[in-house]
Amino acid sequence: MSGQGRVWVILALLLLISNSAKANECLAMAKRPAQIIRTAAVAAPLTDRQVSLTYVGHSTFLIESAGGVTIATDYAGYAETGLLPRIVTMNRAHHTHYTDTPDPRIEHVLRGWNPDGGAARHNLTVGDVVIRNVPTDIRSWSNARIVDGNSIFIFEIAGMCIGHLGHLHHELTPEIIGAIGRLDIVMVPVDGSYTMSQASMIRVIRQLRARLVIPMHFFGPTTLARFLSGLGEAFTTRTNPSSTVVLSIDDLPARPEVLVLAGE
Repeated sequence: MSGQGRVWVILALLLLISNSAKANECLAMAKRPAQIIRTAAVAAPLTDRQVSLTYVGHSTFLIESAGGVTIATDYAGYAETGLLPRIVTMNRAHHTHYTDTPDPRIEHVLRGWNPDGGAARHNLTVGDVVIRNVPTDIRSWSNARIVDGNSIFIFEIAGMCIGHLGHLHHELTPEIIGAIGRLDIVMVPVDGSYTMSQASMIRVIRQLRARLVIPMHFFGPTTLARFLSGLGEAFTTRTNPSSTVVLSIDDLPARPEVLVLAGE
């Protein structure tokens, strides 16, 4: 890209930021990084500085805010027994990441692709949650490129910027990283085959600089162990005994950390 082209990209990003609603604080330059503390899941109500994450399996997490907003990621028709989420996000790579027949009682169905063509664009505020997406490309079964076929969804909750990479098939350009902005927590597919190689995914993680990395989409302990080994000493690893964890903005790990939730 020429120097003039870079200038136009920067100007476009600045215009996007200036036109954003209350939302999109994760795009702003942070004066200080958000802080995260991990605690065991408890039955007590969440405070406005906390969010609950439950790993349902595959690429589906149930996200719950203090204000009672429930979100299921890469939703294929289920989130958690007995609970219908208010919001679902979906990606189109495989049927395990979306459904053509979501329950009509779900208030907001956010597809990571645009069925009418072009890029999907979401910027939604529901209660104490802001959700937006950044489109990326995917491969078809014939290895053809599908432009804007996937979305990275970003959830702004309790002062934290939480990203879900969906079924990411390629490393990120500077333009995509700029559109994502700050991430404090990121949910990452680490299978090493259906999405992208583990080495490539590790480079993505290092680019995003999130303080907390939560693996997903790993098909068994061997694949997960290989991913954790590939990270080297730059990340510490913590295993949560439960599939649910409560996260808060009140404490930040001294080093980037991988948090493995029970499940899959």
